[in-house]
Amino acid sequence: MTATSFASSTPSSSRRKTALIIGSGIGGLSLGIRLQSLGFDTTILERLDAPGGRAYQKRTDDGYVFDMGPTVITVPHFIEELFALERDRGMLAEPDYPPHTLAEDARVKSGESGGPRTREYVKLVPILPFYRIYFDDGTYFDYDGDPESTRRQISELAPEDLEGYEGFHADARAIFERGFLELGYTHFGDMPSMLRVVPDLMRLDAVRTLFSFTSKYFQNPKMRQVFSFETLLVGGNPLSVPAIYAMIHFVEKTWGIHYAMGGTGALVRALVQKFEELGGQIRYGAGVDEILVTDGRGQPVKRPIGTRTARGVRLESGQEMHADIVVSNGDWANTNLKRIPAAARLVNSDVRVRAARQSMSLLVIYFGFRDDPARPLNLRHHNIILGPRYEELLTEIFGHKVLGNDFSQYLHVPTLTDPSLAPAGHHAAYTLVPVPHNASGLDWQTEGPKLVERVYTFLEERGYIPNLRERLTHSEYITPDYFEGTLDSYLGNAFGPEPVLVQSAYFRPHNRSEDIGNLYMVGAGAQPGGGTPSVMMSAKMTARLIAQDFGIHKDIRDGTPESVEQKVPEAAGAAD
Repeated sequence: MTATSFASSTPSSSRRKTALIIGSGIGGLSLGIRLQSLGFDTTILERLDAPGGRAYQKRTDDGYVFDMGPTVITVPHFIEELFALERDRGMLAEPDYPPHTLAEDARVKSGESGGPRTREYVKLVPILPFYRIYFDDGTYFDYDGDPESTRRQISELAPEDLEGYEGFHADARAIFERGFLELGYTHFGDMPSMLRVVPDLMRLDAVRTLFSFTSKYFQNPKMRQVFSFETLLVGGNPLSVPAIYAMIHFVEKTWGIHYAMGGTGALVRALVQKFEELGGQIRYGAGVDEILVTDGRGQPVKRPIGTRTARGVRLESGQEMHADIVVSNGDWANTNLKRIPAAARLVNSDVRVRAARQSMSLLVIYFGFRDDPARPLNLRHHNIILGPRYEELLTEIFGHKVLGNDFSQYLHVPTLTDPSLAPAGHHAAYTLVPVPHNASGLDWQTEGPKLVERVYTFLEERGYIPNLRERLTHSEYITPDYFEGTLDSYLGNAFGPEPVLVQSAYFRPHNRSEDIGNLYMVGAGAQPGGGTPSVMMSAKMTARLIAQDFGIHKDIRDGTPESVEQKVPEAAGAAD
């Protein structure tokens, strides 16, 4: 067995601090960039052969490029902020949300988006409409965040809900302003931090379920679906998540939906480039077998008492690597169940971890097909295709954990925006079907192929992609087994702990371990939750906690649950 330590022999006050991050997902990469800016020497350990985690990008031998995970990018300011960071210069002192980006007309409608530093690394373009939402009767709603367009379409599909939309718009905006702009970067590390905001959440009616909240304003089932489906894209059941998630409507409305030319994989590669420019290192094929934890005497923890401190990791190869801090960007449940000794865990015990509700999983089909100029696709970049049932289907997936006779899906056709992802004259697409995670006991080797065939038949017979099977040139798929095996996700969940009320804010896994010193979490499993913008926020929250713990005060805000304007204390000295 070999051991590698990143600590030099110089006194701790003068040597550079070191960090190990487990996993190169967007959260891990974002935190790596921030730690380099705080003066750490950071190594990211990735068990796969390329970066991205859930945002892994696959290139096929027949010329297709598929983003295997997230495809929706919003809040480009979060990305610009990362590319603007410099090594050892501390984090940015500007407000978390620049005021000029919050105007009603801030949404980019055409051309290239993203700030000047972003454009040095990746090209972002806005997507309109954000989503085309198809209903089972063949009608559709183009969701683009424009209130006038929204009112016009409501008047056509559900005129009885026009007045209700005005109420929803006003109340969702209030939730967005308090829940996202003011509290978005709050780390709820103790109960008092949570109790201080409960009165506001109650006043905003943000603790009832999202679907119940939406149903206050809309009577037509179609409008209830349009204004509640988005939480499915971050692993949340609209029937169960709290209404604070109504803020997603305003997050998208304010900053729009964007696409990275070359796919989300191009954004991942850009983040890797930035991280390495700042001096960070990534090791691929470096799966972590155990997080090394010592007691107050520097010995491996054997009893759940005393001081416990993370001192490094042991790789699957047997090599040990030591560092000042360890951060997991992996699955929260499996980080605890597989990689941290049970004797080192009190708060995150096996009982608590196994009792937590996990998000649903996915079947995702990646396929390529020939274009037909005589019958151009009547699709958009992002398509939500809803089945005949909504509440019943969600209950089957999240509650009963069974496969129904029907399904809904998210069909992504990026080649309508970016033809480079497929051979000339072809399209690359994926379609994502929410399914139960592996607590269902379903045999995906049997059920997977059958569901794929049902989806292809549906897309063809309903006319979404006419003659699809004749035109198909590439087809592969993943099931919950991919999430459980390849991505090491507990029960094959696709988004971490389900974002229900009792697993949100203070009740969601904390970014600073309650059990072990110098151990942190980042990404979808930590606060604030899943989704590309949220994991970038998670990285900033975790970086601030690390800065506090190590006395690094340059340009660091305290993250207390107050208004945005109150979060910027005076700089208090140079970085350690």
